[in-house]
Amino acid sequence: MKRRDFIKQSTLASSLFFVPNFISAFQKVNKATLGHKKLVVIQLAGGNDGLNTIIPYTNDIYYQNRPEISLSKPDLIKVTDNLGFHKNLGPLKNLFDKGYLSVINNVGYPNPNRSHFRSTDIWQTASASDEFLTSGWLGRYVEEYIKKPYGGIEIDDSLSLILKGKNLNGIATKDPAILNRNMQTPYFKKVLDTQSDAHLSEHNLGYLYQTMIEAQSSSKYIYETSKTFKSKQEYPNDPFSKQLKTTAEFINSHLSTSVYYVAMGGFDTHAGQANKQGKLLDVYANAMDAFVKDLEANDTFKDTLILTFSEFGRRLKQNAAQGTDHGAANNVFLIGKNLKTPGFYNEVPDLMNLDSNGDLKYTVDFRSIYATILDKWLAVNDETILNKSFSKMHLV
Repeated sequence: MKRRDFIKQSTLASSLFFVPNFISAFQKVNKATLGHKKLVVIQLAGGNDGLNTIIPYTNDIYYQNRPEISLSKPDLIKVTDNLGFHKNLGPLKNLFDKGYLSVINNVGYPNPNRSHFRSTDIWQTASASDEFLTSGWLGRYVEEYIKKPYGGIEIDDSLSLILKGKNLNGIATKDPAILNRNMQTPYFKKVLDTQSDAHLSEHNLGYLYQTMIEAQSSSKYIYETSKTFKSKQEYPNDPFSKQLKTTAEFINSHLSTSVYYVAMGGFDTHAGQANKQGKLLDVYANAMDAFVKDLEANDTFKDTLILTFSEFGRRLKQNAAQGTDHGAANNVFLIGKNLKTPGFYNEVPDLMNLDSNGDLKYTVDFRSIYATILDKWLAVNDETILNKSFSKMHLV
């Protein structure tokens, strides 16, 4: 394999970083630190329109501002006297009825940014809108408490900021067999042998050599452990469902990974929103249904928490192209078996009290959700990861 091909296929070579003294202890998993709880974070990338996901179907302001793209009562699933799910979210409604879903409305942060890239960075790093961080909140968690790269896995070919730490990163892979095979190529071994023959001290190891050792150790562990389980659950045939199936196989094989990250794109619906979003929500709901069933069948759902967010919501008023433009506050989904507040966690969006851009105002800081998950679910010091104290919520 050519060097450039290796670098392209194994993103670990550019995303992992060396931790001193890791080699002798790397193969041993710290069971006391890792625990059994798993967190799966899903991003609906592009800015999902929360108002057409969870619909305030009794609010005239909603219909007045969306004459073409609003959902009428026959196109939604009524849940309460004033809120309903998009008609394609039937599987999610089933989770709601079982007490497995909490819908948190009006989630955002002060001085919201409406750029996809910047707002995604804010959500992934847990920063303030005027603060620029180079590490993600899950990456800092993995580095601080797990101390193994495979403590956090992104189901993709490249690693996002959310799983990058300051000196140690998580791992990105769609296929552990391919990842492991890439680590065994002649080019890879030649570089390792060359560096090993140089008898370099630990502190003088070259960056590429350091990351390659971690890549090789991690890939072998992930492959050898995850191959012990193959899912029997039927999943829809689409990329997002395949990502969740891989995640389920990792969890059900009892891989010592605490956090997973999956992204599903396409939600930037500036034009022709109704059909586009409807199809995407259908994919999301059916994939989640299969994923939860897979975990339940293997008794791992009780120890798994699933967080779904989008980097921002959409503007209340539709645009001329029968779509919506970038907004601010949005809804967040939390799925789990032992939620303390299933159902609708808080009040419905206030469509009479918008900001100067015509966007929903936030009432829940997204970092309070993160703090609650870190403290109550993963049982770690949330202030260490978030660099600030945030109020806790009655969620888990």
